[in-house]
Amino acid sequence: MTEPVYRTILLFDIEQYGSRDDVEQAFLRRVLYDVVDTTLLTAAIDERARLRADRGDSVMELIDTAVPVPALVKILLAETPALLHNKNRLLAASARMRLRIVLSSGYVAVDELDGWVGSDLNHAVRLLNSDPLRDALKQREADCVLCVSDGIYQGVVRHGPLGVRPEEFHRMTVETKEGPTVAWVHGEHGTPGSPDTSADATSGTGAPALQRTEVHIGGDQYGQAGGTHYGDQRFDFTRPARDER
Repeated sequence: MTEPVYRTILLFDIEQYGSRDDVEQAFLRRVLYDVVDTTLLTAAIDERARLRADRGDSVMELIDTAVPVPALVKILLAETPALLHNKNRLLAASARMRLRIVLSSGYVAVDELDGWVGSDLNHAVRLLNSDPLRDALKQREADCVLCVSDGIYQGVVRHGPLGVRPEEFHRMTVETKEGPTVAWVHGEHGTPGSPDTSADATSGTGAPALQRTEVHIGGDQYGQAGGTHYGDQRFDFTRPARDER
């Protein structure tokens, strides 16, 4: 097994894939690959800076942390929905593809069977398959929904880089086997019990609170965005330290 390396984790999953027949599934996979490849090409992510794993109805990408996360978030918010809409507008409603997308980060190792191993990856997959994120997609007419980990939100999104509006993200709590974890969903609020609309998750104006959120799952800390040296550049997405009380 290789040593764990820190990577940006990007996951895509097709909604209701299992309800389609074999011909439809094969078609949807081709569309998914096209959307993912075009998204990453638009973000100027070279093939040498990414590693893909295919899971049938989903695609997982490990992306080198030399790739700026703010630019990737912007692409996922603007370009990816447009790409998917452009595909779906030419299809019958029954063939329409809708996606759940998760952007996270953490340490991942590749084993001797080319399998990916890591608690941070497990955390991202649990967000992808969580009921709150599934519900968020069901409750809207859009073709996709983006969820970012708490680490990505705190380290990147909440600072409002150009093209990213933090007030458009809403806090959600996901119950896992290890305990509750926090993530942030882009778009309108869902029904009660989906994205977290409690007072401690938002400010008086309805925008997400900018204070640091503590997330503990099974004793491990997930989603802490970090930096790496790449040539003469350093991308540092470290979360601010907790305020002293």
